[in-house]
Amino acid sequence: MANWTLRLAAKAEQDIADILAWTTEQFSRQQAEVYAETLSLALEALLEGPDIVDAQPRHDIAPDIHVLHVARKRRRGRHFIAFRPDKKHRINVLRILHDSMDLARHFEHDEQ
Repeated sequence: MANWTLRLAAKAEQDIADILAWTTEQFSRQQAEVYAETLSLALEALLEGPDIVDAQPRHDIAPDIHVLHVARKRRRGRHFIAFRPDKKHRINVLRILHDSMDLARHFEHDEQ
């Protein structure tokens, strides 16, 4: 198995901050901490590479885009991690978006 590294785009980092702020406001700080762990575990799973179980190619969004739902291994969640692998064995996390969103709408031309 190849060693993959993870790189979060600025928009993905902002998505995480926004998700956790909203979760704190709507539920509690404790729930935000639980969800932060859920997000972290999903991101860590990507270190296995883009072909992990449940990762799906989404070429309809943009070339070489894949998504992984954070609800994995009995953890609940409502977000997709949108990522693009590259030839240097990096997983470039572009966005983390709610699963009710039209994902394609949230990708700008420079991401495509």
